[in-house]
Amino acid sequence: MDELRPPPRSRSIYLLPNLFTTAGLFAGFYAIIAASNGQFVNASIAVFVAAVMDGLDGRVARLTGTSSEFGVQYDSLADLVSFGMAPALVMYHWALSSLKFDGDVLGRVGWSAAFLYAACAALRLARFNTQVGTVDKRWFVGLASPAAAGLMMSFVWAFADGELGWNGEQLRYVALGVTILSGLLMVSRIRFWSFKGGSEKGPRSERVPFMVLALVPIVISIVVLDPARTLLVVGVIYALSGPVMWLLQRFRQPAGKVQ
Repeated sequence: MDELRPPPRSRSIYLLPNLFTTAGLFAGFYAIIAASNGQFVNASIAVFVAAVMDGLDGRVARLTGTSSEFGVQYDSLADLVSFGMAPALVMYHWALSSLKFDGDVLGRVGWSAAFLYAACAALRLARFNTQVGTVDKRWFVGLASPAAAGLMMSFVWAFADGELGWNGEQLRYVALGVTILSGLLMVSRIRFWSFKGGSEKGPRSERVPFMVLALVPIVISIVVLDPARTLLVVGVIYALSGPVMWLLQRFRQPAGKVQ
């Protein structure tokens, strides 16, 4: 009878998704170190690498059947570093710290805005963890932390490489607005499309419309031409998509009630 039993599954496979999570955590940590050394382009790229790792770890866990509560909690802690602390500190070192030259009060506003973003990222992750089994998977309630980090870091990357002629000190007030807006969008109740197929559970929930899949190579081709500016445009469009849809729904409600 023992010969008929399948061999026990190796526990080492559980390392695979957590290795992707650890790689994302390392990328976020590296972004903080790079920003403190003035390497803002490298810091921005590192956060995008963390986002790629964050997208892979969950899918690898589902494909290999190695999802676990430990992995979920570890992923959230890594996300707080990569998409909360890292973008806040990169933005602070690049632009927000320059507010101190306009006075002590504005100097405190700079690091307070960076803290606000990090705190909003923590709140967004906590809310996501408590609602993950109850919300419609087609939508994110509030801007997802990787998307908010992408908006922040694409803004830094687009100007830190020197191609546009402006630096962080010159854009410090714009950076202040981007930081506060990104943080508040994360904790808002505005819905953003998650690019997932539908509200079904199981493999069907991963399906997406064919047109979305067809647009992927087009988007990749455009990103390769000018990654920094293209990612900034994509980030701005996605961040605005939620408020625009919310406003359209608000304007349509009175018309629906009249009918």
